[in-house]
Order: sequence, then structure tokens, then C-alpha cells
Amino acid sequence: MIRCCGLTHRYDQRLALDGLDLQVEAGEAFAFIGPNGAGKTTTIRILATLLEPTAGEAFVAGFSTLDQADEVRRVLGYMPDFFGVYDGMRVWEYLEFFAAAYRIPRPDRRRTLDDVLELTDLGARRETNIEHLSKGMRQRLCLAKTLLHDPQVLVLDEPASGLDPRARIDLKELLRELTRMGKTLFVSSHILPELADFCSTVGILEAGRLVACGRVDEILRAVDQGRSMRVRVLRDLEKAAALVEETSGSSRVRVQDGVLLFQFEGSLEDLADLAERLADQRLGLVEFAEARTDLEDVFMRVTQGVVC
Repeated sequence: MIRCCGLTHRYDQRLALDGLDLQVEAGEAFAFIGPNGAGKTTTIRILATLLEPTAGEAFVAGFSTLDQADEVRRVLGYMPDFFGVYDGMRVWEYLEFFAAAYRIPRPDRRRTLDDVLELTDLGARRETNIEHLSKGMRQRLCLAKTLLHDPQVLVLDEPASGLDPRARIDLKELLRELTRMGKTLFVSSHILPELADFCSTVGILEAGRLVACGRVDEILRAVDQGRSMRVRVLRDLEKAAALVEETSGSSRVRVQDGVLLFQFEGSLEDLADLAERLADQRLGLVEFAEARTDLEDVFMRVTQGVVC
């Protein structure tokens, strides 16, 4: 459904994309992640026909973004990270304006507006002035606008940016519903745990190159060398960390949100000995458990913080 072939782009002398090869199948929810400056937004703008690559080519639903831009726009819905809304307009007026821009026939517009308002749970806000909407409601409105022409492919650039936790959960459920409807989602976001909840595949971009790509579970297994462990103590976390660091087989020791995390490649007997030593130090050991590797951990392992 989405295919990038040797996609390359330069801004003057800066290389933003370096021969990107990528394929997303129909019906997939694809997470596109990477550090700032990795080339994510450049890729998205090329897919949305807003930017031409320096070299290479991209296809959406079989249409070239270079030679068949109009066809691409008919099958693709693009939600940018920053978007404009028009104060002084009511929700239905805003959608009516874009329905006309999408050339949806006037007799069909009322039904189309009703459908997207119901899908995005904005029906009760139909008559609300846009300036009175919360940030989360404005995100929903932008998504509703993006869905007006019933696109096969949705390209969403940081759709949860600036949302509070409840609004992010609501948006995540809405994106799940869109995948159940058979839409292909291409989602860029920095909120990695939530992407893993509904995205089946992931691509990790760094310095314009794809450093990992595939099903989320397969990538997790590929990078999960040894055991991911978590330790929580009530007293002297620094002493606990030092004890772990000096233990053979331990690596990537770090503290996150008051919890000690590390990789362990030794035997179960070695792991039991470490737990006993921590307990003997009277640090108030309350947790010593194997942690599930998540998308954030994968991201930290396969990227080096390099920018173009």
C-alpha cells in the first residue's frame, strides 16, 4: 500500500533521507519512529505529495507521488503535526468547507459529515464554535476532516502531540477502530508505548536510514539479548545500582522513574545470587523481576542519537 524505493532528499547540503527502502502492506498500522532530525517528517511530506524527493520514488496504493500526485491525494488522508482551524466557524461549517474542497457532491455532504462526526465522537459538538474546543477535540476535528473523502491510507504526523492522558487514550481507541475498518495507518509519534498498543509493524529511522523494520514482536525478540530485569528498593538506589554494575553478566544498568533496570546474560543461578546479595544489603528490596522489553527499549538499543 505504501512503498518507498531508494528515497533520498537533500536540503541544500544536508542529507535528510539516504536511500530509504520501505514497504507497508494494506491494512497495517505502521509506527514510524526516530530521533528528531531523522527524516520522518521529510518522508511524510513526500508521501503526502507536498515535497519531491531528490532521488528515488514513493508509491501510495500503487500511484507514484511524482507522476500521479492527484491519484495519491484521492486515496490518502494526511494529518500534519501542526494544523490550522478557523475561529468563528462551527464544527459542521469547518467540515462542510473541506467537504467542498474534496469535491464531495452537495447531496452527499450531510451524510458524509454525519458519518465522520459519529466516527470521531464529535456529533454532540456539531454546533460548537471551534475556538471553544479543547486540544483533544481539535485533534479529533482534524482527523474528521482527514476522513471526509474516505481515504484508504492515513498518514498521521504526531497525532497525539500535546494531548493529556485521557485524550491520548481516546485517540488511540479511535485509531484502533480505523484499523478494524481496514484503513492503512502510517503513524509518526514520540509516544512509543502507545504506538506498540495498536501498531503491528514498526520502522525505526535514524540519520535518514532505516535501522530496523518489521513486526513489533519480531523486532523485540531480535534485540532482546539476555533478560531485561527490574529492581526496586526502598533505600539507597545508588548502592543497589553499583552492586548490579559490578556483577558479571550485567549491562545497560540505568535508573528510570525510581526503578533500576538492566540486562542480564548470566545463568539463573547467577541471577539468584545477585538477588540474595541485594537482600543482604538491607536496602529494602521490594521487587526483583524480569521486565518485558518494550518499544522504547528497542528504540534506545538500535539508535545512537545521530542526526543528519
